[in-house]
Amino acid sequence: MDEPISVGPVLVAVLVLLTAVGAVVVWVGRVGAGRSVVVAAVRAAVQLAAVSLLIAAVLRSAWWTGLFVLMMFTVAAITSARRIGGLRSAWRAAAPIGCGVAPVLALLLSTGTVATRPVVLIPVAGILIGGAMTATSLAGVRALDELRARHGEYEAALALGFMPRAAALEICRGSAGQALIPVLDQTRTVGLVTLPGAFVGVLLGGGDPIQAGITQLLVLIALLAAEAVAVLLTVELVAAEMIGRMDRGEVGRIARAGR
Repeated sequence: MDEPISVGPVLVAVLVLLTAVGAVVVWVGRVGAGRSVVVAAVRAAVQLAAVSLLIAAVLRSAWWTGLFVLMMFTVAAITSARRIGGLRSAWRAAAPIGCGVAPVLALLLSTGTVATRPVVLIPVAGILIGGAMTATSLAGVRALDELRARHGEYEAALALGFMPRAAALEICRGSAGQALIPVLDQTRTVGLVTLPGAFVGVLLGGGDPIQAGITQLLVLIALLAAEAVAVLLTVELVAAEMIGRMDRGEVGRIARAGR
């Protein structure tokens, strides 16, 4: 039986070529730093190589599996914190991710919908944590950008008697909600536009198409729930000035500066 992915020098050449194309397009189009594409690709290669070597040992132990999931969660929180407002708020960025993932994962495991075997738990937890991380980062960045751009409206809301949190929510809630667009679009178009990773993974692992479809549906609905909670809590934390580069009253200071 032929392998689904041919591993060899040709694969390496294709990966290098695709990375170069992405970097050149970003650089020529001035839509970012071409170097960031190269760095991301190299990091992905190194990290996946390390994980591939580590995962065999992790899968043999429930304790190692738990530590591996905790490591994924920690890296996700740090990544979102750096994107939103720096490492000082990492523990706050962890709250939306944790509150989105923990109840969803607990429901899946407690009902037996998802097996507790490490080989199943790790990828499912990774998908949920990754989705919640992305939603948290997008919601936080969008909310903070909106508050900075519309500081005059924030001040006007305060003048009308709104409390600071309510005024901030009026400004940033709508734009932050756009962080759900990727998972909503993916769910709406699954099977029509794309065949996401869980579906393809089950097929490549020898599963039948029905099982692949059920697995993908479960993952997408679970992601919707986890990301919805993450976005909501992120917006609340931003409005309460507890997360992001606008900590400690910066929302109010920006509003006053706009007078």
